[in-house]
Amino acid sequence: MKGLEDKLGYRFKNRGILTNALTHSSYANENRSEGYSSNERLEFLGDSVLGVVTAEYLYAVEPPLPEGRMTKLRAELVCEGALHSVALELELGRYLRLGKGEEHTGGRERISILADAVEAVIAAMYLDGGFEVAKKFILTNVLAGANLESEPTGDWKTELQELIQQKPGRSLSYEQLSEEGPDHDKTFVFRVLLNDAEIGRGEGRTKKEAEQSAARHALEGLKK
Repeated sequence: MKGLEDKLGYRFKNRGILTNALTHSSYANENRSEGYSSNERLEFLGDSVLGVVTAEYLYAVEPPLPEGRMTKLRAELVCEGALHSVALELELGRYLRLGKGEEHTGGRERISILADAVEAVIAAMYLDGGFEVAKKFILTNVLAGANLESEPTGDWKTELQELIQQKPGRSLSYEQLSEEGPDHDKTFVFRVLLNDAEIGRGEGRTKKEAEQSAARHALEGLKK
């Protein structure tokens, strides 16, 4: 855990809460007799703390931003893809506690699991060290270098479609690769194809979210 604390820039007084933040529901379910609980409640709290800090950050921008633009920017800055990038920087997948099934199906690289874990870690820092500790982490790791100049759309499919249509003879299609999990907690994986060649894939809790994630990853690849 010390390695992760070094990356977080914070030493926990109660490391148990950090362990809880890294415990996926699959691990908690497989070890129920040991009394383990998942990070889902922490994820819920962390999402709220992240939202408050991001809203405060955008409110303080000069010149002042209109409400509609702040709403779009907030959604962009704290989206699953952005949190996944934070998780990769922290190498958070190394520290997750996963059930055997989730481990064998690539849970340590799963975008949704990693993004949720970032929110849970934020909540753990908030509970252990207070609001200012969590805020410092968010400003440094999530909001640092935020691009407030470009107009965020959040509609990656439309943006990708507009880019592809600039050249004739090119077409896009989306294909579902997998569907996992119980009805209340589904994970869908989609890929996007350009003239039958894969250019991106993504996952989400709904088919629409997974398609948007795939489109976003495709855009990131095409713009490099």
